[in-house]
Amino acid sequence: MDTIVTMGLVLRETRYKEADRILTILTPELGVISASAPNSLRLKSKLFSACGLFCYSEFVLVPGRNMYTVREASVNTIFHGVSSSIEGMSLAMYLAEMAAALTPTGQEAERELRLLLNCLYMISENKADLRVVKAVFELRTMSECGFMPQIVCCRDCSAYDGAAFYLDVQEGHLLCADCAAKAGKTCNLDQGALYALRHICLVDDKKIFAFKISVGSLEKLSAVAERYALTHMDKPLKSYDFLKTLLP
Repeated sequence: MDTIVTMGLVLRETRYKEADRILTILTPELGVISASAPNSLRLKSKLFSACGLFCYSEFVLVPGRNMYTVREASVNTIFHGVSSSIEGMSLAMYLAEMAAALTPTGQEAERELRLLLNCLYMISENKADLRVVKAVFELRTMSECGFMPQIVCCRDCSAYDGAAFYLDVQEGHLLCADCAAKAGKTCNLDQGALYALRHICLVDDKKIFAFKISVGSLEKLSAVAERYALTHMDKPLKSYDFLKTLLP
């Protein structure tokens, strides 16, 4: 039987029988797939490390009727630092669940994988505030999956700059302070948060974390990013409630 060789990130692992695992893997070519990893929970198994949660590995897969079977796997990257704090681990679980729920395909899957690997690296190496990582992933993944908000200017008067703006999380458009007041809306972005929002949605992948933001602006950005992402998800995320007890 023909095999498929692909890189992939393990988003979820579920124990099956005595020593097997059922994996949810995000791949650049196949999107999100399910795969059985026989005997991968045995310490002497060659699959043990490569099939672990948040492992980025090269997989040799055998197609099946309902899922793939992992024939071989070799580790590329293990994000050891993710599990060093409960906050980091909880955030990683939330990001992985969101990625799995969106089930991207084709180029979307490749971009989603690249973004998630970048975010896991930032968590693992403690390179950024966890709230920044969360907001970056929420806004960028929505943009990559076809839900990019209209963030260039005010919908009604085309104003680009201003001390405050309102982002409609349902419709995805901006209103300046004056137009928001006329519409009976309260501004939810200050200047720093709006700059960060535009940066996250529009810059190249390599520069996505290359911005600075004040504590006050980050609070506004975090709230808007979360509401925007969850508004456009088809179903609630199980990991969300626990994460909010750690990163309110």
